[in-house]
Amino acid sequence: MAVILVTGASGQLGNEIRNSSKNYFGYEFVFTDIDTLDITDEEAVKQTIKTTHPDWIINCVAYNLVDKAETDSENAFKVNGQAVKNLAESIKGSESRLIHISTDYVFDGNSSTPYNENSITNPQSAYGKSKLEGEKSALLHHGTMIIRTSWLYSSFGTNFVKTILKHGKDKETLRVVYDQTGTPTYAADLSNVILSVISGVIRNQIAFNAGIYHYSNEGTCSWYDFATEIINESGLKCKVIPILSKEYPTAARRPSFSVLDKSKIKENYGIDIPHWRESLKRCIKQIDFLHTL
Repeated sequence: MAVILVTGASGQLGNEIRNSSKNYFGYEFVFTDIDTLDITDEEAVKQTIKTTHPDWIINCVAYNLVDKAETDSENAFKVNGQAVKNLAESIKGSESRLIHISTDYVFDGNSSTPYNENSITNPQSAYGKSKLEGEKSALLHHGTMIIRTSWLYSSFGTNFVKTILKHGKDKETLRVVYDQTGTPTYAADLSNVILSVISGVIRNQIAFNAGIYHYSNEGTCSWYDFATEIINESGLKCKVIPILSKEYPTAARRPSFSVLDKSKIKENYGIDIPHWRESLKRCIKQIDFLHTL
């Protein structure tokens, strides 16, 4: 029986993987979070690997407070860099495989065409730099698959979709930047992709190809477009007003363009990716459902 260790299981993606895992039988899932496994603790990581003997590790742990990282870079690098090194080195030389989640923030946002896996990285924030450090650490292990994603949201945790829904109920207008372009990613879709890859490899249906991959939903939009669609889909009356990034200054610089080219993951693993609008509808329905419980 394959053992799949999931770190950061209480976050957006970790919770979605927990949900998706119910559809995958015959595997042993070990879900951990900071209270059961602090991956910044090298000895704790080694001990967990020794006792669980994971065939796969899905690392969902991340320091993702983008603006706070500018003044708290030491902790950002500890979680996003050193902790990943702990995981990679604990399984180095073994047949265990590591799936590590990274971000579009490793790019500077100056491109006018979608970034592929060979595009030059040039992070403009402490968060982006710490995540790039994590990528380098993850690749210390030969059996590593890095998945860069963007604009992640879910029915779990705190994210852009839930924030817009909350403020959209309380306010008559919302001001949202329109000069940053990317693609939203529904964490439930990403979790299904991760588990389908693992399942396909275990059942010898597909070959495991290590390296860096990109995944987001299909299509592109600005944060203004995204917010407008959230408001419209939820039936709220709030008006969304487009503004420039300079009108909403943040501590960390965001990429003005961070659309990811998903050709590689689609070709290597036969992935069918839904459009972001379709996935948003499913997420809002899930949020509405959870509110009725």
